[in-house]
Amino acid sequence: MDVIARINEIMKAQGISRYELAKLSGLSSSTLANMKRRNTVPTIATLEELCSALNISLSQFFAGEDTEFYPVDGSQREFLDLLLILDTEQQKALLNFVKTMIPSNDDEKTSRQ
Repeated sequence: MDVIARINEIMKAQGISRYELAKLSGLSSSTLANMKRRNTVPTIATLEELCSALNISLSQFFAGEDTEFYPVDGSQREFLDLLLILDTEQQKALLNFVKTMIPSNDDEKTSRQ
């Protein structure tokens, strides 16, 4: 994968300039320009900063075009991070609990009447 091309692709899709990406990521414009000019692959730490600024995960960065992702905010990301810590049984229990919090169609019909 051409990492620099992928960064440029995401920037273009989001309508973000190199200057804006530098401001959002905390990296200098010259750092971004040098990566492009020298075609150097950023470190994982730098890539994480860029992904954070672009509001995507590393998984989304490296995923293929056919992969669908849902955008997540900070609290949703925190929830997913915590979910990954749980073992399989705990994840299933949490999923079942969350499902009980969602009203069924019958409940929605009753509340609308």
